[in-house]
Amino acid sequence: MKGFLRIVFPCLVFIFFASCGPKSNVKPASGKLQIQFVHLVNGQALVKDQMMYTNAAGNQYEIHGLKYFISDVTLHKHDGSTFMIKRVSRARYVDIDIPDSLVWHVPDDIPVASYDSVSFTFGLNEQLNKSNTFVNQPESNMAWPDVLGGGYHFLMMDGWFMNSLGVRSPFNFHLGTGQIYSGGMDTKNITGFVQNYFHVKLPASAFTISRNQTLRLKFKMNIESWFTTPVNWDFNVWSIMIMQNQDAMQAIKENGADVFSFETELVP
Repeated sequence: MKGFLRIVFPCLVFIFFASCGPKSNVKPASGKLQIQFVHLVNGQALVKDQMMYTNAAGNQYEIHGLKYFISDVTLHKHDGSTFMIKRVSRARYVDIDIPDSLVWHVPDDIPVASYDSVSFTFGLNEQLNKSNTFVNQPESNMAWPDVLGGGYHFLMMDGWFMNSLGVRSPFNFHLGTGQIYSGGMDTKNITGFVQNYFHVKLPASAFTISRNQTLRLKFKMNIESWFTTPVNWDFNVWSIMIMQNQDAMQAIKENGADVFSFETELVP
């Protein structure tokens, strides 16, 4: 018996200390992502401040400014599991006049895997869309009036169109929290609010990321699609005062479902 203990006890000591030894510092294999925001009209790069486009309703128009938020970018695997980009921030501000905003160097380490698709929220959900969340410009410039629901614009696209009288007129194509009115569009008649953010699943967005690889995902906004399918947007009907017109914002939200397309490329 004593001989048995002399043999077994040292083995137990070895197993104990081995199990309590230092943990492995090996990190799971990962790569990196860049997300590039591309803005097109009819397949060509957007040209600002030129009356050179015609929408599905036959309105001639030009774009002066375009800025928006996307959030909760999520990578979906074939097995149904997901990975959300959320290190530092779940939201991304994009502005065609700020070049640095057009390329997002995602700080998250992306697990090596094959992904089936990419999705995101256009705008900010109730958790993120809180007034005074963004205290610095340019994001703070997207504030949505508290009396109209608070939080932030999800989309601000502004420009000019030729109205039915042939006069160059301004338009505001804005999306944010909508309102329900008991009477006319007077703020004293507001009885509730409508959340107008929406979810986008990018078509044909499967990709594979390898160890130590940096992959560029291109989120391509096809601007002409904002103005059609299912609603042919007529600037003569809706051009200004959009922020207090839930019918107009509902049309923007519905038209936005197929605005984005997708492309990938390796970063050298």
